[in-house]
Amino acid sequence: MSGDGAQVGIIMGSRSDWETMRHASETLEALGVAHECKVVSAHRTPRRLYDYATGAAGRGLKVIVAGAGGAAHLPGMAASMTRLPVLGVPVESKSLKGMDSLLSIVQMPGGIPVGTLAIGKPGAINAALLAAAILATADDALAARLDAWRARQTDAVAETVED
Repeated sequence: MSGDGAQVGIIMGSRSDWETMRHASETLEALGVAHECKVVSAHRTPRRLYDYATGAAGRGLKVIVAGAGGAAHLPGMAASMTRLPVLGVPVESKSLKGMDSLLSIVQMPGGIPVGTLAIGKPGAINAALLAAAILATADDALAARLDAWRARQTDAVAETVED
């Protein structure tokens, strides 16, 4: 589901962030949502970030999921350059366990919103599910797939401790 016709852009600050962000891609894949995955560093490739964010809507993207660790400026910088919803995923850092990333993403100034999710894998999965929910408001087939996903999740929960 990656590439042409992508509705969701998954961006990350470095290739090492893929270990976390692949969970967003896998979740979107399971839901049948076309997406693309790119390395776009706010600090090392600012021109790439500018081109990506300013051109995202024109290329047909509807939502951007941005994962970043450490100073974690990628989600906020992307949000400052596009009208699309940007969902930030704090990537766990070695030194501060992702708290630095979380605080960098969640503390956006008024006027530049970034929807901030949990640190690490749970945040990447939830960002994909939230992106799908946003798209599902205008896509009945996706809404049905999302409903089925949630029903399977519910059905997978044991009723007793013996199961």
